[in-house]
Amino acid sequence: MRSPTPQQKWRSSLALLLIIGLIIAVFMLGQTTTQPQEEVVDLNRFVDYLRQGLIATVKIQETETEATLRGSRKVLRLKAPRSLMEDKIVPILMEKGPKNPQPPEVTFDVGSGFWSSFLLSFGLPLIVIVVIWILLMRSFRGAGGTGGILHFARAKAKLASKEKVKVTFDDVAGMEEAKEEVQEIIEFLMHPAKFRRMGARIPRGVLLVGPPGCGKTLLAKAVAGEAGVPFLSISGSDFVEMFVGVGASRVRDLFQRAKQNAPSIIFLDEIDAIGRKRGVGIPGGGQDERESTLNAILVEMDGFETDEGIVVMAATNRPDMLDPALLRPGRFDKIIHVDLPDVKGREEILKVHAKKVRMREDVDLSVIARTTPMFSGAELEALINEAALIAVARGKDAVDMECLEEARDKVRWGRQRRSRVMAEEEKRLAAYHEAGHTIASIKLPLVDKLHKVTIIPRGPMLGGTMLMPRKDIITMSRKKALEELTLLLAGRAAEEFFLNDLSSGASNDIQRATEIARLMVCEWGMSEKLGPVRYGITQQQMFLGTDFTGKREFSDETAREIDQEVHSIIDSCYKHAMELIKTNKDKVELLAKALMQFEVLNAEEVDRLFEAGSLDAIKKEQKSETAAAPERSGSGNDTKSGTDG
Repeated sequence: MRSPTPQQKWRSSLALLLIIGLIIAVFMLGQTTTQPQEEVVDLNRFVDYLRQGLIATVKIQETETEATLRGSRKVLRLKAPRSLMEDKIVPILMEKGPKNPQPPEVTFDVGSGFWSSFLLSFGLPLIVIVVIWILLMRSFRGAGGTGGILHFARAKAKLASKEKVKVTFDDVAGMEEAKEEVQEIIEFLMHPAKFRRMGARIPRGVLLVGPPGCGKTLLAKAVAGEAGVPFLSISGSDFVEMFVGVGASRVRDLFQRAKQNAPSIIFLDEIDAIGRKRGVGIPGGGQDERESTLNAILVEMDGFETDEGIVVMAATNRPDMLDPALLRPGRFDKIIHVDLPDVKGREEILKVHAKKVRMREDVDLSVIARTTPMFSGAELEALINEAALIAVARGKDAVDMECLEEARDKVRWGRQRRSRVMAEEEKRLAAYHEAGHTIASIKLPLVDKLHKVTIIPRGPMLGGTMLMPRKDIITMSRKKALEELTLLLAGRAAEEFFLNDLSSGASNDIQRATEIARLMVCEWGMSEKLGPVRYGITQQQMFLGTDFTGKREFSDETAREIDQEVHSIIDSCYKHAMELIKTNKDKVELLAKALMQFEVLNAEEVDRLFEAGSLDAIKKEQKSETAAAPERSGSGNDTKSGTDG
């Protein structure tokens, strides 16, 4: 918001003073019109009033005495010195009798007179006016800073000067493509003349799109750090207040501050809070303020030229909700997708954050990177920090692989529930369930390889089989999808074959298997019966913009065929899983016994167990490892399947 001129300040303050003076004048006029009736009496008449008990209060001053009558607004005034009143009247005032059962209240006013009356009538209002004048001038002087009366209309942007922005591309990892796309923004901010000579127009707005925690804010700070320009950051929700028009005022103030600090970068975090599509909501209702804020942003982005050296960057994880006017050329015409890091990016991110903590030399961050698919940069940072906390709690001098694996499982699924006592039958059920998953992961060639298996409860699950991805999955083939279904259903098949019973522990596996099978039929076109056709549901937004309703794009007959096909795919995969369990029943039973005894086994221990065919193959190794790391058994869980009973 632009600072008011001296003339505007004077006019506003003068108008305010006139209003205050008018209010005081009206108040004093009301007092004079309601002034009580007065009667001047002599000493004898005053004494008669006293003896009759008609006087309620008496106020003795230096030269006169005032009294008020009971049940009346009439005031008696007696011209007499204070010494006379004290000698002759006070004793009468204190008397009690049938007519005067309650003596009047007596007060002494030492400072009464002209000056006291003047101060009460005119001095106090004058003092109030002076105080208000001082406060008003201070507030207007502070309007250009942070303490003015108009501060609520200023943008709450945090301004970081170029000396304070210390984040560079060295602090950003796992997003090489995004870093390459913002290079031209950095070049423009550092060397704008080069672009002007070529006649090129640099994008005015850059929209960073990606899931939460993937590093959108960090990338924007790194651009400012690499270019060496000031960085103004503000959240979309900071524009909206209870006052009407404040959002638009803050937008204008934000761009004005950016021009004063040009070249600079404006960063709008969570822009979907104010940039949602217009026309959704109650007409004339609470949405008008948000829409006026959005309109102000659109106008301001059209109002500045490219040679002003201002680049607007924004971040959102809901690009589908943004108004189309924001995305047209001339505004946010450059969209950069910041995706979740791949395995190489995860390893680089782990190395960046690992520099801040003390690590052992034998730590292999590539193993952690391969076992953390779909982890965001924020989750990887939390993993390193959690590993450092675990190392301190266990009395270690550095973070080792054991701490990292425990931190990974704790970040994804929660801490171990060692206090939960499992019954023997429940423990046996979890052991056979996880043994079924493990055998399927070993025998199916297209699924990820085994990393570890455990029956220690963690979070909502009673156990888990953790798999290490062979590579990042970009596309899903039909053969791999069927093997994934077989892997998910192998735990239920092992329960049925060995225990001759079923449990609710496989509910999560069944849910995920059903989702994959329905995707194969409706989205991926992998059904031989229904063919390569998409059978989706159109999402329709409700009037208030809070709920969605679905409209099917297919008939009831097709819906029945879809249900039959999904059931057929799951049924065939379950039969395949049962065949694997029956064929390898000796290994499943051996692995279940090992899990009941040791609770957690890694891939190497499982290989030794199957090679030797007895528990003695891992017994000595397990004892030595347990002695060195008593809490080792708590670092396993399941990325692919789990017993969540």
